[in-house]
Amino acid sequence: MSRVPDRSDAGAAVVDFVLVSVVLLGLFLAVVQLGVALHVRNTLVAAAAEGARYGANADRSAVDGETRTRELVSASLSAGLLQDVAAGYEDVAGTATVVVEIRARLPLVGLLGPARGLVVRGHAFAEAQP
Repeated sequence: MSRVPDRSDAGAAVVDFVLVSVVLLGLFLAVVQLGVALHVRNTLVAAAAEGARYGANADRSAVDGETRTRELVSASLSAGLLQDVAAGYEDVAGTATVVVEIRARLPLVGLLGPARGLVVRGHAFAEAQP
């Protein structure tokens, strides 16, 4: 006795593949976006710390550190991410430190995201104590 194949399942594999592919693609893109956001944050932290160290040198000022930070960020990331860079001095336990603060967009979709969504700070011991 031979059995005739049931045609009601024809094309089910294609539909299953499409449904699973959409979910996996969404998950993959979410992981990639998380990687982009972490990369942007880490780059901004490094630029703020380097700018603070640069401004803390004996022959430099906090404004020099701010300028250096802007140069580092514009060389490393898209200029559209950067919102504001501010530098100044802060007293920590009686010791003057240079502080550089960066405000930038938090990249949620590609490099687009809400303004002022990410704030990072860099600190360095000021060599020339006032």
